[in-house]
Amino acid sequence: MVHYSSEAEIAAAIDALVAAPTLLIALDFDGTLAPEVDEPLDARALPEAQEQLLRMLELADTRLALISGRALDSLEHVAHLPSQVLFGGSHGLEYRLDDGDSSLPMSEENSTALVKLDALMHELADSADGAWVELKPAGRTLHFRLSTSADAERLQAEAVARVDAEIPGLMTRFGKKVVEFAIHSATKGDAIERLRDYVGADAIFFAGDDTTDEDAIAALGPNDLGVRVGDAPSAARLRVAGTREIADVLKVLTDRRAAAVSARTN
Repeated sequence: MVHYSSEAEIAAAIDALVAAPTLLIALDFDGTLAPEVDEPLDARALPEAQEQLLRMLELADTRLALISGRALDSLEHVAHLPSQVLFGGSHGLEYRLDDGDSSLPMSEENSTALVKLDALMHELADSADGAWVELKPAGRTLHFRLSTSADAERLQAEAVARVDAEIPGLMTRFGKKVVEFAIHSATKGDAIERLRDYVGADAIFFAGDDTTDEDAIAALGPNDLGVRVGDAPSAARLRVAGTREIADVLKVLTDRRAAAVSARTN
């Protein structure tokens, strides 16, 4: 049976975190802040969660970052947050930091592989109702949430087999009714490490709901705190049921971080 963290467990873990001199709050978006939707560009954080994100931006010695499998532009579009928020897109391949965007290295060989991948993914998507392809700067994601179970199973198996045979060497990621192939290798764990160094974080709070978020959770240290949203296996110290519950956790985090910062400065 899955154990969801109690209010007391959540409060105790957060209390041990919020005294950190510099705190990085890093969050997945889809399925964590925002309920999952059929059209990705329609996704929005729950109002209760969005309120806490905006409050976090007012806290001294606290940085907010979103880390997502989405491409950077897509993440910025759905987030609706001010420019001081840090972004890690495409599972840690793209970044929007204080000094602007980082560029992806793309050789001629990379570009050729991406063209082949694009054609293959669209060919597969065209073979099943409800399937579609998400374009990313360094890869393609085949979505089949709206397809039948039989088509979804077939599409995933065919995609993996054909990419392995026709465009070997790509990175493969499995998510909720999606499979993604990337030219370059990176994980949300890489994003955690880069953002930790960038902000000089003494502690990190991270929450996520999907398989790829486990890479971020695995990168957390003893002074950090990970929260898994949902009932899938996880190495996170805390677990909550869904987006509404994580919004409640974010309110506790924001309230107690605000109190800790205030006590330090008074």
